[in-house]
Amino acid sequence: MVNPLDEIRNNPRPVIVDLWAPWCTPCKAMAPAFERVGKQYQGQVDVVKINADDHPEVLQELRVMGIPTMVGFRDGKEVARRVGMQPEPEIAAFFESVLTGEPAVRGMSAFTRLLRLASGLALAAIGWFSAQNWLLLVLGGVVMFSAVYDRCPVYKAVSGRIKEMLKG
Repeated sequence: MVNPLDEIRNNPRPVIVDLWAPWCTPCKAMAPAFERVGKQYQGQVDVVKINADDHPEVLQELRVMGIPTMVGFRDGKEVARRVGMQPEPEIAAFFESVLTGEPAVRGMSAFTRLLRLASGLALAAIGWFSAQNWLLLVLGGVVMFSAVYDRCPVYKAVSGRIKEMLKG
């Protein structure tokens, strides 16, 4: 039996391996979005679909514990991995990440943002009402900022410059 990973290791283009099974409901749900994104990147990124039932040795070699799983390869080496059903924007970000070699930036969900804001506000309130504990006030501010930092233009400008200074 031919190992599908041989095709991946010797491929000159980036490769995305889609590990799935016909009985897997999340795999079926994700398939149309995966196909659409795959067509957008046709000729730039190769897609290898591997049925988990037909190739358990591949799952073992790649240390895959659950499906659906997407694994991205560049120059025969794994560079990215996503486990579980992904929405179309996440699949597209994954393809782009494997193509460019840059890590995929995953945004926070609205629930995570609200949870961080509420937690930060609670910490700050506790700090304020417990004899103005400055440590809790600052910690609450930091937690609240962590909910919105990726949307803050000042943070983006400052962090970009700091990254450039550290590279040079």
